[in-house]
Amino acid sequence: MEPKIANESYPLLNKINSPADLRKLPLEQLPEVCKEIRQFIIANLSHNPGHFASSMGAVDLIVALHYVYDTPTDHLVWDVGHQAYAHKILTGRRDEFASQRTLGGISGFPTPLESEYDTFIAGHAGNSISAALGMAIADRATPGHESRKTVAIIGDASISGGLAFEGLNNASNHPNNLLIVLNDNDMSIDSNVGALHHYLSQLTTSAGYNRIRNRMAGYFKKKGLLTENRKRAMTRFSNSLKSLISKKQNIFEGLNIRYFGPFDGHDVVKLVKTLREIKDMEGPHLLHLCTIKGKGYEKAEENPTVWHAPGKFDPETGERFCGGSDGNPPMWQEVFGETLVELAKKDPDVMGITAAMPTGTSMALLLHEMPDRAFDVGISEGHAVTFAGGLAAGGKKPFVAIYSSFLQRAYDNIIHDVAIQGLPVTFCIDRAGLVGEDGVTHHGLLDLVYLRCIPSMSIASPADEATLRGLMTTAVNFGSPLAIRYPRGRATTPDWQTPLKPIEVGKGRQIESSPDARVAILTLGPILSEARKAVQTLKSKGVGIDLYDMIWLKPLDEKLLKEIASKYKGIITVEDAAESGGFGSAVTEWMVDNKVDIPVVRLGVPDKWIGHGSVAQLRSLCGFDSNGIEKAVENLLAKLH
Repeated sequence: MEPKIANESYPLLNKINSPADLRKLPLEQLPEVCKEIRQFIIANLSHNPGHFASSMGAVDLIVALHYVYDTPTDHLVWDVGHQAYAHKILTGRRDEFASQRTLGGISGFPTPLESEYDTFIAGHAGNSISAALGMAIADRATPGHESRKTVAIIGDASISGGLAFEGLNNASNHPNNLLIVLNDNDMSIDSNVGALHHYLSQLTTSAGYNRIRNRMAGYFKKKGLLTENRKRAMTRFSNSLKSLISKKQNIFEGLNIRYFGPFDGHDVVKLVKTLREIKDMEGPHLLHLCTIKGKGYEKAEENPTVWHAPGKFDPETGERFCGGSDGNPPMWQEVFGETLVELAKKDPDVMGITAAMPTGTSMALLLHEMPDRAFDVGISEGHAVTFAGGLAAGGKKPFVAIYSSFLQRAYDNIIHDVAIQGLPVTFCIDRAGLVGEDGVTHHGLLDLVYLRCIPSMSIASPADEATLRGLMTTAVNFGSPLAIRYPRGRATTPDWQTPLKPIEVGKGRQIESSPDARVAILTLGPILSEARKAVQTLKSKGVGIDLYDMIWLKPLDEKLLKEIASKYKGIITVEDAAESGGFGSAVTEWMVDNKVDIPVVRLGVPDKWIGHGSVAQLRSLCGFDSNGIEKAVENLLAKLH
């Protein structure tokens, strides 16, 4: 059943082609603009899926920001970008919004390559404060730009990450007027926060209060009575006095960042008034807003986790069109999650760790079964890896499940805190390879490259569920760092729950054999399925090709490579990863080192950034779908004649 597409009219939104048009509207019309934007998001995302709940929750904030600030002259710096759909709709991309996350369409995340209103890339969490601070200080140092405003918008999950704290710490150490908006969608506003606290909030955000405060500061500074150190001390004293009176304290005031809030993030009129009051304030300051994920759509408000990215749905009923799993192969992460639970039941030292992705990685299964042996550490990939190293040093057997593109953030931790010590940490690398619609910031293309060069690190990739289960079983008693990578999406076999048996380290296998084969295809991981299709098509044309699933990148199966080198006139390697430096490069290096003079054609992702589209479309563009593999074989055979 296909979802119904709402036929909405948007009398205000249809007239807004830029934030300048929004700013022409009277303040009292902004609630209706917010309502129309939510209707527009619902109508579009019901049939072209995307990040729903976060964007619905941030509509009022985005409208207020573009109404108050002179964008794009003023900078809005988004964190992650899940929340930024209203921003895209208001900044000249309303009519293109139906194409978001599709091949050739606009991105699902803010990117400067797409619009001057997108000031910085926003795909991974925690970078907005650091980037915005850099912009704010750059403007102070650029004649003519001193009055430009910079705002970082960050969520309560992202601000828990280490990079965000580093940005906060430095924001108070360098002269700047940065505004940080904390979009907190996991904290309710008390029904009665006290009359005195309400009075203080009104007083400290008023223009009159801040004019008097700044004049006094300027006077004392001119008289030489207010040095930078004294100013910080006075800010600390002011914050302490506010905390004493209101009986509230927070980390931001401890970092000498002026704090305002919490306020209702869905009262757009109040937001505009508050932003106007603090817009010209000197020094770093933070506005704390409480919002509701999925605001304006009851189903999403009730279950924001499911509605983070719900897929297609009926906008009228909220029925989601996900497709049943009965009779279909499982998702790769489900195989990981269920296998981990089985292994944990057999071995009390097995533990699981993930970084804010318990559902996405299926670590939630172990968290449910054995909550004392599984850990969600939040958006803290570096900590997750070092924490796993500590567990391993204490005699445990940790499995760390992190998306490939997010594991990049923990590279030094992998090297320094795990690999150098040879600790038995197993990295279960989810979303490896092309991930599709999330695009360039989320593709997991570099893990083979950045892990292969690390001494003591072993790397494998299963082509099917049984091999993944075997690799995880092997990992339990492996004794040193091991990386196992697998993609997003469904695996291959509906009946996949095979017995748990370890597999031989560094051992590949032959999949297809032909007596007249002159070329061998070597694959790593689930891309084997595309190679199989190519081999079958070539066989139907009378072309015999042999096919090997190498399973291990490090250590390579050298015995099998020697047999292959002596048997064929040419080799084609295929990997769903960066073509340079990964599996194909390892095979080529082995051939050179062993003085084997036969051509090796490497297929994978070329040395350029790949955008968004379906996985099938992107594989075709990169030339390693079944058609691309078939053509590569035919071209190689033509050269061998």
